[in-house]
Amino acid sequence: MMDTRTPGVKFPEIVVPLTGQDGNAFGILGKVRRSLKRHGLDDDTVREFIDEATAGDYSHLLRTVTRWVSVA
Repeated sequence: MMDTRTPGVKFPEIVVPLTGQDGNAFGILGKVRRSLKRHGLDDDTVREFIDEATAGDYSHLLRTVTRWVSVA
C-alpha cells in the first residue's frame, strides 16, 4: 500500500481525503477539524488550526490545510 503522508506538515499521520470533494470552505474546515479531533488533538490545537485557516482567503485556507495535515 502506498504511503500517502506528506512530509513537512505538522501532523503528517492525519490523512484527510479532499480530492474530488466539494470545494466549500466550511466543508473543508469541518472535515479537517473532525480529523484533528478524531486523532486526539486538544481543543486549543484545533482552535489554532481554525484561527489560522480562517485568517485569509480560500487559497490561504487550502495552504493552511496542507501545512497541517496530509491531503489525499
